[in-house]
Amino acid sequence: MASAPVNASSVPDGYLSTNFMDLLSLSRTVQVVTGGARGIGLALAFAIAEAGGQIAIIDAAPEPHANYALLQSACDKVEYYQSVSLSLPLAFASLDYGTPSTDACECLRGHRSDVTDHGRLSNTFEDIVRDFGRVDGIITAAGICPDQPFLSRDPASVKRCLEINTLGTYYSVQLAAAQMTKQPTLPGRAGAGSVVMIASIAAHQASKDQHTSDYCMSKGGVLALTKQLGVELASHQIRVNCLSPGYIATDMTAELIEKRPLLGEIFNSEPPMKRIGDRKDLKAAAVFLLSDGSAYMTDAEMLITGGMHAGRI
Repeated sequence: MASAPVNASSVPDGYLSTNFMDLLSLSRTVQVVTGGARGIGLALAFAIAEAGGQIAIIDAAPEPHANYALLQSACDKVEYYQSVSLSLPLAFASLDYGTPSTDACECLRGHRSDVTDHGRLSNTFEDIVRDFGRVDGIITAAGICPDQPFLSRDPASVKRCLEINTLGTYYSVQLAAAQMTKQPTLPGRAGAGSVVMIASIAAHQASKDQHTSDYCMSKGGVLALTKQLGVELASHQIRVNCLSPGYIATDMTAELIEKRPLLGEIFNSEPPMKRIGDRKDLKAAAVFLLSDGSAYMTDAEMLITGGMHAGRI
């Protein structure tokens, strides 16, 4: 909804009646996180829970990271619980994602799905809407990062990377945005919803001692999609932004450093801040982009790289 024109006698003074912390609250909202069973996605799910949001996690992994159980505890603390949709295949329903708390309200549900399979993903979003009633935001954190010289890249592996990182993002955002346009806006909230795509510094530059050509291409596509959809969906009051991390410490990077110790030196020496990023460095940014704190922000990229996107010293 367009605001009334501003003139000398009608300068908005909402800053006087709007509390900063209320702007960052995700209370009463339903947030979808793809790739949320581990890695960056799991860390951002914690951020959503801490901001009061309800969470639907979509992940194709056969089982979640051990810290998934801690997310259940965090949600219990704020009267939320984790469960598995009964409509999902038995193979997923039997996974040990923890026992729902009978004293907590429904907040966290795990949906095993495949972001590259549009039909299956569409069914998952139908499950989410049935369970939660709505979708107010999405973080697209599902992704892989193959590392192999360009001249010897396996075509099937390249295709898989693009399907997960780029097409998976496209499908997930499309289904989330379609739901946002069908539902009434929550009272007191600005706009119909918020999309936060996870791109990467790799959309801008190559990584030292790594060969990630198709990953770079896929993340460049995510960044371009952000720019297009930020404009295209603005008339629907849906904001679209992206986070582009630099080197971030996860189990995956730890395993990579164990195999290739030189990368550990690179990850800590290349950023001007001379350290690898922690997943906690992304939490506040993700909540900001999902919340009304960024109500006038769309088509933007937040580069969280320890300064590496600007240069090296």
